[in-house]
Amino acid sequence: MSLPLARRMDGVTSSPVRDLLALTARPGVISFAGGVPAPELFDVDGLRTAFDRALADGPAQRALQYSPTEGNPRLRELLAERLSGRGVPTTVDDLLITTGSQQGLQLLSTALLDPGATVLVEEPVYLSALQCFQLAEARIVPVPGDEEGIDPVALDEIAARERPSLLYLVPTFSNPSGRTVSPERRRALAEVIARHGFWLVEDDPYHELRYRGEREEPLSARPELAGRTIYLGTFSKVISPGMRLGWFRAPSDLLRRVTILKQATDLHTSTIDQAAAAEYLAAADLDAHVRRLCATYRVRRDAMMAELPAITPPGTTWTDPDGGMFVWVTLPGGADTDRLLPEALRHDVAYVPGSAFQVGEPDRSALRLSFASHGPETIAEGLRRLGKVLSP
Repeated sequence: MSLPLARRMDGVTSSPVRDLLALTARPGVISFAGGVPAPELFDVDGLRTAFDRALADGPAQRALQYSPTEGNPRLRELLAERLSGRGVPTTVDDLLITTGSQQGLQLLSTALLDPGATVLVEEPVYLSALQCFQLAEARIVPVPGDEEGIDPVALDEIAARERPSLLYLVPTFSNPSGRTVSPERRRALAEVIARHGFWLVEDDPYHELRYRGEREEPLSARPELAGRTIYLGTFSKVISPGMRLGWFRAPSDLLRRVTILKQATDLHTSTIDQAAAAEYLAAADLDAHVRRLCATYRVRRDAMMAELPAITPPGTTWTDPDGGMFVWVTLPGGADTDRLLPEALRHDVAYVPGSAFQVGEPDRSALRLSFASHGPETIAEGLRRLGKVLSP
C-alpha cells in the first residue's frame, strides 16, 4: 500500500521534454526536443579562468562558504548594469540571484498565488511555468494570440471577467512558439495590465539571442507598469545552463518576501558559481561571445527554415523566429503529433508535441522544434528523417 502524497501534487504533470531525454540519449538520435544551448559554443577557457580567479580572490574559503541569500553583491552590481543597459533601470537592491530562472518562477508562485488564484498565460505557453502554477493550485486561463503575440483585446476581456492575480508572458522569442510581441502590442498590453492592476511576470531568457531586426525593450521597461512587474532572466542561454544562475527583479516589498522564501528553499544559490560568474562578467567580453552565439544560431535557424518546405505536407505552417531557439510547426488535416512521436523516434529523430504547451483541450496538430544544438548538416538530416513521418 502506498502512502498518500500532498493533494497539491494531484494536478502537477511531468515535463515531456525531461521524459524525452532518456529516449533521445541513445546514439544516433537527432533530437530537436530540448531547448539546449550548443555545448561546443560554451566558453570553457573563459569559465575555467573565472573559476580560478574566484578561488584566488582572497581566501579561497570565501568562495566556498555560505553566502547571503540575496546573492553575490558584485554579481548583482554587474547584472544591474547590464539590465539597465537593456532599458530596465535596475540597482543591486532590486535583484535576487536564483538557482536558474525556474526557481524564480517557483518562488513567485508561492509568494503570489493562493489555491484557486487565476493566472493568465499566452498559448502556447512554456511548460515548466505551467508546472509551477499547477503546484500552487492556481487556475490557469489561456489568452489567445496571433503572429504578433498575445492579443491585448482578448486580454482585456478575459482580465475583466477572470480578475487574475498575474499574467505570465515570454514576449521576446517565446518558448515554445518563437514569436515576439510587436512594439504596438507591447504598448497596448501595458495599458491593459495597468488598467486592471494585476502583476506582469516577464520571463526573458532569450533576450540577447536576436538574429534579425531591432532589439525590443522588455515590457518591464514600460513606465505605466512601474511597481507591478517581475522580470526573470538567466545566464543559461548565453553562458552555461549547468551553472544554474538566474535572477529575479521585483519591487522591494515583494523581493523581501521572496528572499525569505528562498531562505526556506535552499538558503542561497551556489556561492562558487556566483563568484565565478562575477569574475566572468568583469573580465570576459560577454557581448562578443553573444555575437558569436547569434552568428551560429542564425545559420542553424536558416537551415531549418530552408528544409521545412520540403519535408512537411502541403498546408503546414510554421513560425519564422527573429531569435531564440524554437520553431512552432502546425500540420494540416487533423494530424496528431502525440501519436506520431513514437514513429519519429523509430526513425531516430525527436520533437516535442505541441499539446505539452497548451492549456485545456490541446491542438494536437502542432509540434515544437529547437534548432540551437545541431549544425546545418545534422539539422537537414534530422528533418529528412522527420519528413518520412510527417509526409510518408
